[in-house]
Amino acid sequence: MALEIEPIGEVVVGRADVVDDYWGGVDSVIQLDTGFPLDAVQGLEEFSHLVVVWHFDQASPDDVEYHARSPRGNTRWPATGTFAHRNHRRPNQLAQSFPRLLKVDGLSLRVTDLDAVVGTKIYDLSPYFAEMGPRGAVREPAWPGEMLTNYWATSSDALG
Repeated sequence: MALEIEPIGEVVVGRADVVDDYWGGVDSVIQLDTGFPLDAVQGLEEFSHLVVVWHFDQASPDDVEYHARSPRGNTRWPATGTFAHRNHRRPNQLAQSFPRLLKVDGLSLRVTDLDAVVGTKIYDLSPYFAEMGPRGAVREPAWPGEMLTNYWATSSDALG
């Protein structure tokens, strides 16, 4: 059985260029479909963060890779399988982000720290509940921290 879903909105303001790092300080606007009633977002402004599910719709389905590979092609990091990555090379090219909600203005949601570019289709969003986050200690190898050192840096950090 295949799942068929339609986007509920789109990123209409924010960063336009697709690059791996320097997502810090990027304010974005998610415009929800105008077919939703205004009360669909009632109470959302009480939350600090969202869970946003989106599609790497600017990536090619030909980019999907099922074999183990080193993250970002860097052989200093171990080859890991498709499901140990968080990039567009995954089977359904879906992603989730946890942006901070800055403002609700009708069906427009102003957020920061959303790592999706303008034009990205949004397939779901919900408030982040701390009680639904990871339970227990979080464990991960060293390479994600090394790889993502500049992920949330600002573009001005890159200029030095």
